[in-house]
Amino acid sequence: MDLTEHIAAIPLFEGLPDPQIEELTDIVVDQTFKRGQSIFSDGDPATGFYVVVNGKVKIYKSSPDGKEQILHIFGAGEAFGEVPMFAGGHFPANADTLEQTRLFFFPRAGFVDLIKQEPMLAMNMLGALSRRLRMLAALVDNLSLKEVPGRLAAYILHVSEADDSPDVVELAISKGQLASLLGTIPETLSRILAKMSSQGIMTVDGKKVSIIDRRKLAELAESGKLPT
Repeated sequence: MDLTEHIAAIPLFEGLPDPQIEELTDIVVDQTFKRGQSIFSDGDPATGFYVVVNGKVKIYKSSPDGKEQILHIFGAGEAFGEVPMFAGGHFPANADTLEQTRLFFFPRAGFVDLIKQEPMLAMNMLGALSRRLRMLAALVDNLSLKEVPGRLAAYILHVSEADDSPDVVELAISKGQLASLLGTIPETLSRILAKMSSQGIMTVDGKKVSIIDRRKLAELAESGKLPT
């Protein structure tokens, strides 16, 4: 696909007429990052936002002692950095690539001008921001109100819902990264995975997770605690 076709295929720009897609093509900056490369750091000016063309990006916060908390991992077709970009402030977290990644960067000034011209683009952005708000609300709920088994169960269910084979989930990140995303440590995560396997909820083979009992998994996601 050429640049225009890539942009037209992004869910955020779904339904836009061809002239607006062409205008987006005129302002986009096509970027490629190596694995482990920083895209922006906490506190950097938010001069625009990004869309993942391919690859993966982690958004995370770091404590003064170097502890890392992953907030979200974005994949192909997903946008990030829109909220601080619209506020005209600074990025509130760090963004690094997890593998070689191609990104489209949309500068704030040019994009805001397009929104003023095209109501459909404004509606699409509102939808994206609403989904981001729900995601952040779920993250706060998981980290503050649920124990780690519940967070893990909710994550597995979420990933399975977007998969073509919902009972077999291929984890896109390492177990260390998953532990950080869930607010725990790898050793604790390994113990929980082993217990869930012994209780017949799911099995784990490398990065492949097979859901054995979806009802129990859903109950665990709701209660947050593994039965003793």
